[in-house]
Amino acid sequence: MQKLLFKTSFHSFGNSGLRVALLFAFLFATMRAVAMLGESSYKPLLPASFVLMALLPFIFLTRNGRATIGMTKATSPKYYVIALLYGALAASICFGIGYLLFGTGPDNWFMSILKFYQRNPGISDMPRSQLFIIFTIPAMIFSPIGEEIFFRGFLQDAMTERFNVQISIVLESLLFGVVHIFHHGLIRTSLGIEFYPGSALLWILLMFGTAYGFAMMRKYSASLWPAMTAHAAFNIVMNFFIFFVLYPT
Repeated sequence: MQKLLFKTSFHSFGNSGLRVALLFAFLFATMRAVAMLGESSYKPLLPASFVLMALLPFIFLTRNGRATIGMTKATSPKYYVIALLYGALAASICFGIGYLLFGTGPDNWFMSILKFYQRNPGISDMPRSQLFIIFTIPAMIFSPIGEEIFFRGFLQDAMTERFNVQISIVLESLLFGVVHIFHHGLIRTSLGIEFYPGSALLWILLMFGTAYGFAMMRKYSASLWPAMTAHAAFNIVMNFFIFFVLYPT
């Protein structure tokens, strides 16, 4: 991320893209933690954080700056096909490992996400197909757009102020994995906040690997759109397993 691509208002932050990106990373992680671990009334903070992630480039970057972080068309349509296949495969691997090791127990990360869904009032009597649609449509839009713009775009390029591209990809992918501990690892239950250290570490590693694949989509296509496509495919397949395999009948 080159300093000349920032809007004039950015300079009030000390002209450091990395400083601002890390500040927002902390803010978004906090919003995610409160949404996932707090009372149900705080759940809207999660999609709100995704919307803010998507808006950052329009607030801080010029048009050329947005193109630099990947907000431009892919170099070839083939990357969208690759992205769809990769996202579906990554979600299937995450499901397979979780189900093989933990079945439908509390250490299964997809079960944790299912329980988060079930905290929504009034869904207990809905058919699985309806629940799949209700939860999958937002999952196809909010997190793929917001997280890819922020992690693979804004944050990754800001890290190149201090590190090379490869190290920046590793670091932002690792941070992506760590913040997903609020989806599994640190879990809100009827008994309070519980911690599952072993499965949490494995989940973080899986999310790191998945995010690294998203970053490769951006790298080779020179665009964030295939990364968003892969992320959306991951969420669709994840919810398919949640509602049609794990969901209690």
